[in-house]
Amino acid sequence: MLISRLRLENWRNFRELDVPLRDVTYILGANASGKSNLLDVFRFLRDVGKSVGGGLSAAVNSRGGFDDLRSLHSPSASEVLVDVELSEDADEQPLWRYVLGFRSLENGMLAVSREEVARKGEILLRRPGPDDIQDDALLSQTHLEQTQANARFREIAAFFSGIRYLHLVPQLLKYPERAGVRSLDDDPFGAGFLEKLAGTDDSVRRARLEMIEAFLRTAVPGFDTLQFVKDERGNPRLRMLHSHSRAAEGWRSEESFSDGTLRLIGLLWSLQEGGPVLLLDKPELSLNEGIAERLPEVMERLRNGSSKRSQLVICTQSEALLSNPGIDGRGVIALEVGEQGSRGRVLNTQEMEALDAGFSISEAVLPKLRPKFLNRLGLKE
Repeated sequence: MLISRLRLENWRNFRELDVPLRDVTYILGANASGKSNLLDVFRFLRDVGKSVGGGLSAAVNSRGGFDDLRSLHSPSASEVLVDVELSEDADEQPLWRYVLGFRSLENGMLAVSREEVARKGEILLRRPGPDDIQDDALLSQTHLEQTQANARFREIAAFFSGIRYLHLVPQLLKYPERAGVRSLDDDPFGAGFLEKLAGTDDSVRRARLEMIEAFLRTAVPGFDTLQFVKDERGNPRLRMLHSHSRAAEGWRSEESFSDGTLRLIGLLWSLQEGGPVLLLDKPELSLNEGIAERLPEVMERLRNGSSKRSQLVICTQSEALLSNPGIDGRGVIALEVGEQGSRGRVLNTQEMEALDAGFSISEAVLPKLRPKFLNRLGLKE
């Protein structure tokens, strides 16, 4: 199952948004066009649906509160709306639809203004309902987050709770104690990545690291061996040996890995983990352009090879990555910034024809999304 459509009203950069999604979706746009904010919608749904430590209030407050979520281009809007469709396949009719609207009350509390669930077009839930009218305190929570209320659509809650986000920050993995972020339960920045490896079944970990090792041999000059070990204090570590080094003196720990190597390891591991949806924010960072160009096919191969095949939603503006000829234009969302905020669109007929003629996304689409006055960045007086 995958998220096949996303609609938004008054969400951060977007007054309105209505876009289809596919098995692999690329979100493109200039700086500050809303790529990361769009990606965060999926994390928001995951946080709302958590039965422990989650819920609507926690999800909104962790993002700065209602006013920070409400679009700057809709300052008088009273409601933020998120509307998603889930399908077994991107080209099939939706199996599920979940709609959540929420607003801020005069006392600063949050309230559900609209919550709907439909399965194959049949309405299973529509709020506010009679109970909510009699006791409006019930509107402080969604039914999605309540196990006693979501029995008929718990499949959606389970799907949302499996959404994962990756933006591995190498310095946090190398020095997590200095950053003090080991306690993040979803660990979006990789501070607890080594602990995740330690908690994985030995045979599974070994198989995944062998695949990563094979990839690194082609991508990292001189690389030979990757190992997971525990140091004398029992702390999980990664270590690497280069082909020109002697084993007795050549092992290097993750603290000395390059940023690009660490990001590659995190990416390749996450792609093998599987799960409903994997959100990738700028996966090309710190990578050589040659590696970035091959990422789309690497991600597709690993996604297809996983027993828990993930839907991928990828934010990028990398010319190298988007020059890969294997990217399906139907899975590209272009974000354009205007006076009324950002809008998202699928590729138009002219752009699709350019792809059919052999042009890449980098050539056919990316130049249109650059800031209009980029030439003014020069230093001429």
